[in-house]
Amino acid sequence: MMKKTFCLLTIAMLLCACTGKGGKSQQTEAEASADSVVAIDVKYATGFSVRDSADVRLVSVGQKERFALVRSNDVQVPDGYVKVRVPIKSTICMTSLQLSNFTALDAHDVVKGITGTKNLFNEDILQRVKDGRIVKIGMEGNFDTELVLAANPDLIFISPSKRGGYEAIKETGILLVPHLGYQELDPLGQAEWMKFVGMFIGKEREANETFAGIEQRYNSLKEKAAEVEQRPTVFSGEMHYGNWHAVGGKNYLAQIFRDAGAEYVINDDETAGEDLEFEKLYSLAAKADYWRILNSFPGEFSYEALKASEPRNELFQAFKERKVIFCNMKQQPYYEISPVQPDVLLKDFVAVFHPELVEPDYKPTYYRLLK
Repeated sequence: MMKKTFCLLTIAMLLCACTGKGGKSQQTEAEASADSVVAIDVKYATGFSVRDSADVRLVSVGQKERFALVRSNDVQVPDGYVKVRVPIKSTICMTSLQLSNFTALDAHDVVKGITGTKNLFNEDILQRVKDGRIVKIGMEGNFDTELVLAANPDLIFISPSKRGGYEAIKETGILLVPHLGYQELDPLGQAEWMKFVGMFIGKEREANETFAGIEQRYNSLKEKAAEVEQRPTVFSGEMHYGNWHAVGGKNYLAQIFRDAGAEYVINDDETAGEDLEFEKLYSLAAKADYWRILNSFPGEFSYEALKASEPRNELFQAFKERKVIFCNMKQQPYYEISPVQPDVLLKDFVAVFHPELVEPDYKPTYYRLLK
């Protein structure tokens, strides 16, 4: 009897094993693929949107561009959408903002070309350029199409409102995909474009997790700063070629100032930025508490250098009281990585405006008071 029972159990186990390999209980490849799709929830970015169906991800960029991301060429896509087989294996980044997305997602292997290495600090990228794994294709408006072809990208992320030069690249037949992160007016919206890149390179999960951490840290500190009783005033920029390019009240930097517990002097301006004459800017910022400056000064920047560049700078209260907040792009990888670190930028400013809200030994990453 025991022998018969043993035989029956063995047969049952074998049947289960066979069903697992080829029977109805085995998950099909299509089902496994569907399960592996990670949802993308766009919360802050306004430049792209996502809609998922069973076997295709529909991505809209701006007002006109439509892409259907598929994992099999056999998938049918709706009219008006450009089919893109994902994950892509190679691309070219036209801006440092785009490159910051790949750095945040630990995806430098996908980057095969960049425009240049000016103010680039990342040692891994520099090494890849040095040994030829990444090629420099030239600056916008003057691309080297031979080098573009040598990079052999699956597609190229572009910034269509920049200086252009994309017509020659279009003739190569390489797909051009707009990356509009630079247009975002919300700091978290700009950083959220890492999710956009993540969808193309198969790193949706990493993008979601990385962004969630940024969002949590940013909003947590923003909530603390919102409770302060005294909100200092701040202005931004310098005179260049006879004009002062002032960050507008809708610019993402103005939003960071507000989120850090300060008031921007052009707070009610409806533009992202404009050029002002000195007198106009002075009328707005003469009594401002702080002055934010970002430049690429060779050597150590100082109040003396600031006065030498424009003698009238000493008239500002922030100059007199030594309250200039400064970041030198020759010493800090500002544009290279800060687009995906709005939480770090926010903390730098909070540390200046309201130092009691950060830890006593906090060391700023980008901005600090100029000594």
